[in-house]
Amino acid sequence: MPLTDTKIRTSKPDAKPFKLQDGNGLYLEVRPSGAKVWRYRYWITPTKDGIYTIGDYPEVTLAEARAERDRVRLQVKAGKNPTKEKKLDRVRIQKESALTLAAVAEEWKATNWAHWSNTYRRQVETHLARDLLQDYGDFPIREITSAQLLAAIRKVQDRGAPSIAKLIRQWAGAIFRYAIATLRADSDPTYPLRGSIRMPPVQHNAYLAESELPGFLSALDAYKGYGLTTPAIKLLLLTLVRTQELRLAEWTEIDFDNAIWRIPAEKMKMKDPHLVPLSCQAIDILRGLQALSGSRRWVFPNMRNPDSCMTNTTILRVIENVGYKGRATGHGFRSTASTILHEQGWRSEIIERQLAHLERNKVKAAYNHAGYMAERREMLQKWADFIEQVRQ
Repeated sequence: MPLTDTKIRTSKPDAKPFKLQDGNGLYLEVRPSGAKVWRYRYWITPTKDGIYTIGDYPEVTLAEARAERDRVRLQVKAGKNPTKEKKLDRVRIQKESALTLAAVAEEWKATNWAHWSNTYRRQVETHLARDLLQDYGDFPIREITSAQLLAAIRKVQDRGAPSIAKLIRQWAGAIFRYAIATLRADSDPTYPLRGSIRMPPVQHNAYLAESELPGFLSALDAYKGYGLTTPAIKLLLLTLVRTQELRLAEWTEIDFDNAIWRIPAEKMKMKDPHLVPLSCQAIDILRGLQALSGSRRWVFPNMRNPDSCMTNTTILRVIENVGYKGRATGHGFRSTASTILHEQGWRSEIIERQLAHLERNKVKAAYNHAGYMAERREMLQKWADFIEQVRQ
């Protein structure tokens, strides 16, 4: 007699497994643990049988178990072994999943991971997952079209992030080129999308003119806020480093005996180690900071989380609070220094080397790294003296 849902639900486990027959080879195996498993017994030859596991009850209902039995019976009639077919299906699914955009993207990331900075890794992980893979990650990579990629890019652009949209197109192109190289794609659908992203006009960092320095320094001296912020901005002015390089400064990088700040390559934009000669004024600021953060890793620890460094918004907020929002930025101090130092007659190559701008000639760059040190030290000391005169 065929099974009913009532009979299945009310059946109790026994000390040994037992079967509840439904018909045409389908039965429910009730185990001592209380688990109930759908199975189908089939005959490969008149003398050889096999057992095909359908799934657990109640996850697989009586109606679903019967439907699966009927499907498998057709395989048996066609001379196929359903158990082997199930294994082959599993292998096919695994192969197909390895051909999805998400799978190829993971391989592409793995091949490049060691060459990326931590910041760039986070950027790739975050935006690639949210802005491309979330919608198209499960698609077979061969089936993804230019129109679909354009839709993903436009979606990012429409929310006001054209720079991220441009990165998405670049990353997608790199993933497809990797897929072509590994014989999983035939073409790059991002190729027709070149020029599809409307980038806003470049806005350079606001910077102070020489005539604005006295007012800014006066406002900075009068500022009463978090004790590390004012020294941070003063060091930005004195050292010509980028905001990120300052925020990531560690006490182990400061050599007081030789008045040198040694910034490792991984913290630099150009991925080259950088030496910053420290003026007397910069040393005085750092000596004062030792009482505040000298026992910690970071020279400028985060106020809320001392195990991390100061955020970029902290410096911007101070600039806003002293009345210079839109008129100055942390990065803009480099432009201010470069402009004034050029006007004062310092050689361009010394200024550019201290700004850690890229030197195309690697041999020349290696020479400049050491050869200009004496002049760079003199320049930064004269610059610090000039800032002190302006401030007074």
